[in-house]
Amino acid sequence: MVRAKPLRDNFGRLIDYMRISVTDRCNLRCTYCMPDGVQLVPAKQILTFEEIVDVCRAAAKLGIRKIKITGGEPLVRRGCPSLIGRIKEITGVEQVTLTTNGILLGEYLDALLDNGLDAVNISLDTLDADRYRKMTGCGELSFVLESLDRAVKSRLRVKINSVLQKGINDREWDDLAKLAQNRPVDVRFIEIMPIGCGKRYETVSGDEVLAALRGKYHATERELSVHGNGPAVYYRIPGFMGSIGFISAVHGKFCDSCNRIRMTAEGELKPCLCYGESIDMREILRSSISEEVRDDKVCEAICGAVRQKPAMHCFESKEQISEDRQMVQIGG
Repeated sequence: MVRAKPLRDNFGRLIDYMRISVTDRCNLRCTYCMPDGVQLVPAKQILTFEEIVDVCRAAAKLGIRKIKITGGEPLVRRGCPSLIGRIKEITGVEQVTLTTNGILLGEYLDALLDNGLDAVNISLDTLDADRYRKMTGCGELSFVLESLDRAVKSRLRVKINSVLQKGINDREWDDLAKLAQNRPVDVRFIEIMPIGCGKRYETVSGDEVLAALRGKYHATERELSVHGNGPAVYYRIPGFMGSIGFISAVHGKFCDSCNRIRMTAEGELKPCLCYGESIDMREILRSSISEEVRDDKVCEAICGAVRQKPAMHCFESKEQISEDRQMVQIGG
């Protein structure tokens, strides 16, 4: 296989990772992501699987090697495992991973594995069943924990994404971290993004959690090994099977190593999560032009989004954030 020339933005950053939302629907109602009253788009405005595969094929030609499937909750969209299998078959795609809330993961795990899923991220903010129902609006924690253990048993690479919020679940840092004690999983503490209703919540900084962990587990050590495609910084606690990671978008800016672009379920290609600018891929994909011309235009749009990537986000200055949609409408 002839490899594409590395895709770089105007700041020299290698762009080899694309996050693709396949739906704005979700079976939970976590308020910082999908608050009451959020407007869902008509199904006809959501990209078809064929259109998503076309985008992935063009992206792979340009040097995108890693694809993350997100939502909403991607597993509420029928056929999601088969989509993963189709993307895995694209020449140049080296890895396809999934982010899920875990409720349906156990039900679809075998199909996901059969279609070549490489890794899964499970969103889990509390280990208290009552608090979980309150935070998610309707979820049953037991389904998530069962899915987690099934995924680990299958030897799928598993990461747990936890968002701590002051006054809500901020005292659970140790219980959540201990998920990595007897399981080979990475537990990552993610600072809440000030997007949509996320602006209303006071996040817990990664530095606060790290200090607390070091206060209890004195030998916590920084890891230099690569754990995936994202910006997490990892630490090892002696005696733990897994690692503890931190994604500190607000207090630990990592824009200098950003390697991604993202596409919403409607086909809007976003250079940066922080800003409202996007490129309409759906218009190109559904235009009445020849397949060859359309493919060229899809490639041009992806290159255009990469060129438009800003030097850095402005999450630390909420008044400068121009993205006004909810997180579920953009893609996690």
